Amino acid sequence: QLQLVESGGGLVQPGGSLRLSCVASGFKTQYRNIGWFRQVPGKEREGVSCSSSTDDSTYYADSVKGRFTISRDDAKNTVYLQMNNLSPEDTAVYYCAAQFPHPLTNVNTMCLMKFGDYDWGRGTQVTVSS
Repeated sequence: QLQLVESGGGLVQPGGSLRLSCVASGFKTQYRNIGWFRQVPGKEREGVSCSSSTDDSTYYADSVKGRFTISRDDAKNTVYLQMNNLSPEDTAVYYCAAQFPHPLTNVNTMCLMKFGDYDWGRGTQVTVSS
């Protein structure tokens, strides 16, 4: 059974850091594009960062460039999101998602949710507040 389980969320002060983990089971992350998305109540889910399984390409939303880093440990079937210099605007539920590579998809289309189907985790809450 395919499953994605996020962890690592919590309450952090502005300027602080968190590392989110997404552990996959039922499939191998090395064969899937993996992304992190976030959602605030009343707003659409947005792509934060996505990582390709076929090359080293990554995508970062403009709002997180220079602060967030996506990485993967395919031996552990785990994808991480290192988040530094957090601000209250980063408060959201963070979701991990997986997508099969496809000729029409890449990390950009995945994070911008342009095409294809996704498998989703249940999310982890990140709250940035003093």
